[in-house]
Amino acid sequence: MLFNSQTDLTTLDFSYQELEDEFTRLLGLENLDRVIAENPGFTSELEASLSEAFKNDAGCPKAHLFLQRILYRINRLKLFWYDGLENYTNEDSGFLFSLRLKIENAWQDWEEGNNASHNSGNLGTALRDRVQEDLHPEPSPDGLFIRNEITKAGYQRLLAITSLDGLVEASQLSRMLGGVGNEVQTMLTRILWEEYGSGKFSRKHSTHFATMLKECGMDARPEAYFDIVPWEVLANINHSFFLSERKKNFLRYIGGLLYTEVSVPAAFQNIKMAGERLKMGEKGVSYWDLHIREDIRHGQWMLDDVALPLIETYPERAWDMVKGYDQQKFISSRSTSAIAESICRL
Repeated sequence: MLFNSQTDLTTLDFSYQELEDEFTRLLGLENLDRVIAENPGFTSELEASLSEAFKNDAGCPKAHLFLQRILYRINRLKLFWYDGLENYTNEDSGFLFSLRLKIENAWQDWEEGNNASHNSGNLGTALRDRVQEDLHPEPSPDGLFIRNEITKAGYQRLLAITSLDGLVEASQLSRMLGGVGNEVQTMLTRILWEEYGSGKFSRKHSTHFATMLKECGMDARPEAYFDIVPWEVLANINHSFFLSERKKNFLRYIGGLLYTEVSVPAAFQNIKMAGERLKMGEKGVSYWDLHIREDIRHGQWMLDDVALPLIETYPERAWDMVKGYDQQKFISSRSTSAIAESICRL
């Protein structure tokens, strides 16, 4: 088995760090594919290390972290960061494409074994029942810990870890909107439009996150806290890339997005209450408050105007939405537990 769901480490082994540094250097090489073609064995050490990580029967957490960080660095090339254009010189590299597939294939095979959806009964009922349960869930131990026990340092660490996604929020959804227009596409665009502040930068959700960081005296630059992000959080982000970059996974992506929109109000309520308990101020909790208000509506839209209509469009494949929903619920819960574990040390 490549991966192990139990981890108590968020730092890289020195050898893995060296390999990641070497990979980062490769990303910036001019004409990477040509360099590799002209120098046989140029990447042999890196590829051999990846192979060893794949074979790691002990499920080493350091291997988890190394692979998810490598995968994230490849995936982020799909988004534009308003940085130097030379940083994208290898965005179409065949080597990087092949490397991404190797990591994703091994990882996704493992994720398949983590949960199983039951494809029986009425699909519409299955989705409605899940939505109803996750709109008003029983408080989880992780949620209660965040709400009632984290310190100011713990709250700031939570912001630091979640900033990796919060500052580029909904970017993967933008990858799903191109193509033929219909009612489903229009609703997805409407959701993205609201996530992006209806075209006003001051109202964009990621702007609220940046404001929240500044209010808490923290660095609001994207990826500023990359080095403390647990592999489970990276896996959550990479999973969204995996689904959104493959149109054959469209229905699984929709199921995952449905879970995210439905579950956010309850999850963010705990974080908002923690911020209020710690007297972080209105701006220090504004991002959570905004989502609590908006995502109840977004969840209903996702169910009524996206997921249920897609049952009629893809009657033979629509159970993929349930699979995507259940898998996202597992991956999100695992991510939250990793964040709580990271915080509890403070």
